[in-house]
Amino acid sequence: MGMSEDKEDKPQEIQAPAETTLPARAIASRFNLGLAAAVVALVLIGWQWLDSRQYGNALEQNLGRRLADFDSRSKESQIVAARAQEESRQALVKLGMLEQKLAESQNQQAALEALYQELSRNRDESVLAEVEQILLVANQQLQLAGNPKAALIALQTADSRLQRLDKAQFISLRKTIVKDIERLQALPTVDVVGYSLRLDSLSSMVDDLPLVIGGELPANPAAAKPRGEERPWAKLGWEIWLDMKQLVRIQHVDTPDAPLLAPSQAYFLRENIKLRLLSARLALLRHDETTYKADLKAADAWLRRHFDIKAKSTQSALTTLKQLASGPVSIDMPDISASLNAVRNYKLVRERPGAR
Repeated sequence: MGMSEDKEDKPQEIQAPAETTLPARAIASRFNLGLAAAVVALVLIGWQWLDSRQYGNALEQNLGRRLADFDSRSKESQIVAARAQEESRQALVKLGMLEQKLAESQNQQAALEALYQELSRNRDESVLAEVEQILLVANQQLQLAGNPKAALIALQTADSRLQRLDKAQFISLRKTIVKDIERLQALPTVDVVGYSLRLDSLSSMVDDLPLVIGGELPANPAAAKPRGEERPWAKLGWEIWLDMKQLVRIQHVDTPDAPLLAPSQAYFLRENIKLRLLSARLALLRHDETTYKADLKAADAWLRRHFDIKAKSTQSALTTLKQLASGPVSIDMPDISASLNAVRNYKLVRERPGAR
């Protein structure tokens, strides 16, 4: 039984591997395939790891270089930034100094402008005051002295003073002054200087004019002085005779009413004629024709009454008086107070609060 059992068991044992051989081979082949795949995968993984490692090393090296480059550039940038920061700080300091200087310059400019405005106002006020005085003198010369030439010169001087300022606010004043200047320039001209010179010359001739009574007798050509060889008593008698002749004078007078004047009266007569001529000269300067002609008429009457009208000097004086009396000397003086009033009104407007 034991043998049969072993025999029965053997075939079973031999058959069992036969039945399981195909699966084992399949498993082995599968295992081999898996192992090959694992090896391949492992190789691939290794190769990939190696490649990754190399790539990582290269990347690390590249990154290291880049980091080193970045580090160097960062240091340079820091240096540049520090330098820029220092320059910026210095620029800020300079900018602050410039702003301070600019503020000081602006303050100085404002102060200078204020000073200039003040000086300009003071200058304008000074010029206006001067122009007012000049125009006042012009009116006085025209109204009181009757001297249009002096008034014209004064107006032209005032206009030139305003012209030097060259400011638009004075244009209206200058227009008014120019109108007064045109009024004076339109006046007729009178030769005041020529008339004055002729009156002065006539006044200097009065002392040499011969009187009707009291003039020197002409020398007698028939009377001869005694010769030096004549006797002394004859010479003495001749001198006595000449002295006696001086005591009595016989003269033919064409005007019976001519008074006999003592030497002192003759002196005062000549001085009165000079005073009349001087009065006529003053009336000429004032363009007072009535007084001027009245003085010349009185001087003419005195010359005809008390002086020898046959003498050439007297005739010349009478002719001069006639010529002087025939010329017109009066002028209708215009009113030039408009310019003076304009300047005064302008000053009043400037002096009002807020006018500047």
